[in-house]
Amino acid sequence: MASRTLRLLYVMDPMSKVLVDKDTTFAFQLEGQQRGHAQWHCELQDLFIRGATPHATVRRLEVARATTPYRLTELRTVPLSFFDVIFIRKDPPFDMAYFYATLVLDLADPCRTFVLNAPRGLRDANEKLYALRFPEVIPESLVTSDIDRLKDFLGHLGGEMIIKPLDAAGGTGVLHLRREDRNLNALLEMSTSDGRRLVMAQRYLPEVRRGDKRVIVLDGEPLGALWRIPREDEHRGNIHVGGRVAQATVDERDREICRRIAPQLRADGLWFVGLDIIGGWVTEINVTSPTGVQEIDRLDGTCLEGRVMDFVEERASQLSHAAPRS
Repeated sequence: MASRTLRLLYVMDPMSKVLVDKDTTFAFQLEGQQRGHAQWHCELQDLFIRGATPHATVRRLEVARATTPYRLTELRTVPLSFFDVIFIRKDPPFDMAYFYATLVLDLADPCRTFVLNAPRGLRDANEKLYALRFPEVIPESLVTSDIDRLKDFLGHLGGEMIIKPLDAAGGTGVLHLRREDRNLNALLEMSTSDGRRLVMAQRYLPEVRRGDKRVIVLDGEPLGALWRIPREDEHRGNIHVGGRVAQATVDERDREICRRIAPQLRADGLWFVGLDIIGGWVTEINVTSPTGVQEIDRLDGTCLEGRVMDFVEERASQLSHAAPRS
């Protein structure tokens, strides 16, 4: 329990879009409220800079697992230094509005406010490309817009691969390509916008039929995991497209992966991330608003959001100046 009441701000989508039984952000909000912290909500367009000081127009937030799951009250406009902790939990896509929001949030005084995840880290860590920093734990990959190069890579891989856009989420646009498919050229033209848009191609990992493992990582350490298992008529295990969840354990391979990537995650301020692991290989590192906490809680009887709140309380306690109580 924190030694003092904290002011927490969630920069995110509208509360009306929150899925009460699924969204990790809602679990954070319930935990923060249970601990007595004062919680506030805003959207990207509510951020602004006056002079050189970042501000936000915010509303006080109350939540409950009830028919009416949230209440927004007390509209205020305050500097970001008003808050002890800011959670950046805006869902993808990472577009220019998101980019500029991270620049505003980057101006928050680190001596007064702890931001999770760090805005600079969010800008630098494209959820597809960031994994390329760790080539020893990822499947063979290629990033290109060149269709001939993609077809050569497909041949190198034995005639089967996965291709995905760099700016989508939730399994959108992820294709399982085979050399013998008569639609191959059309699919590559569509994915690359006729050779004008970069895509990522990766070796197809047949272990995905048994499940795509989501590992939740806090401060470089694995907290818990779950399997996302694709439907028989799908190659994607994403819950968003109908994948079912099953209990998973954090195994030694998961811990080895975390040990290898933890120093870079910490250096980039990526405190809370979700790893997608298939057959022991990392296919994506999710940093914007990774989810899975509520599902793991239900499967394992845990409270991962409690451990996250412990972490942010500890970080807030280390700040050299308490936020002004205006």
